[in-house]
Amino acid sequence: MVQSLRSVLGLALDVSFLGGPQPQRGVGVVAPFDFALDRELWRWVPDEVSLHLTRTPFVPVEVSLDLARLVSEHETLHDAVQALAAVAPEVVAYACTSGSFVGGVAGERAMCAAMSQAGEIPSLTTSGALLEALREIGARRIAVVTPYTQSVTDSLEEYLAEGGMTVTGRAYLGLTRHIWKVPYRDVVDMARQAVVGATDALFISCTNLPTYDVIPQLEAELRMPVLSANQVTMWAALRAIGAQAVGPYQALLDPAARSGPAGMSVSPSGPFPVTDPVVESMLGAVEAVESVVDEPEAALAGAAPPGSDGDPADGLDPGFGTGLGEGPYLDDSGGPAAG
Repeated sequence: MVQSLRSVLGLALDVSFLGGPQPQRGVGVVAPFDFALDRELWRWVPDEVSLHLTRTPFVPVEVSLDLARLVSEHETLHDAVQALAAVAPEVVAYACTSGSFVGGVAGERAMCAAMSQAGEIPSLTTSGALLEALREIGARRIAVVTPYTQSVTDSLEEYLAEGGMTVTGRAYLGLTRHIWKVPYRDVVDMARQAVVGATDALFISCTNLPTYDVIPQLEAELRMPVLSANQVTMWAALRAIGAQAVGPYQALLDPAARSGPAGMSVSPSGPFPVTDPVVESMLGAVEAVESVVDEPEAALAGAAPPGSDGDPADGLDPGFGTGLGEGPYLDDSGGPAAG
């Protein structure tokens, strides 16, 4: 009776035309306990791929070399990968830059081997993906931006050197917690400080540092490829399963962008000349606009609030850990950051 009434009233719905849900491919992600940027990872992921995230157990240690070692212990990784194995991802990515470079190149390879053995699943890390991405774009001279303390930033530079890369300049914030709260304008300011001399690419370290929206803007301004920790992690993980990361005009994701209007060819003297008349016209228009803007970062990352003196640290949360001192780029002792 109810069925007949529904038919008469037109209430019977046929959803067979939907044909879904579509089969999903899986990428497993192991992240540190304080990782706060799940949504950022998803922005690089195509619709047919799902991310399966798990976190390492909490330890009461601020961001430091000690924390990097703790969250990358093989036993910790073994348990995390085994948990992910229940949903059968095609690859597992360890999304932590410091945790995967703290043991050097040999340590990173040992981590991959331990994860692969734990779940019988191909595995990779952020730092391993970084070296792979730098080779992909043909970069060897790297400017580095980090939210870390000096000691952790030093360890990253040592890892890059071991991987055959030269750090040409760097800037860091000296933070020990709440890294995910750093605004884009501070990332931009550090990038401008770090890129000096002949540089092939900029790397923005730490998977807990927001970067997705700032990458194309920095590439356009600096006219070189800009890589970030989350970007290279997703790029490598998706490539490992035959998929492609998505994102707006980013040189790593789009080979055509490496020689496009953002100017991705680097000359020995640094930023290269522009020979395309269309691009030259575009850049001329940009320069005309910038000439009437007091502070370029106001157009790129949002103007400072009324009454602000424009200090890059103005947007930082007052609860940041030690290392900030009175300025944005200071070392562990509160002194000026090394170049």
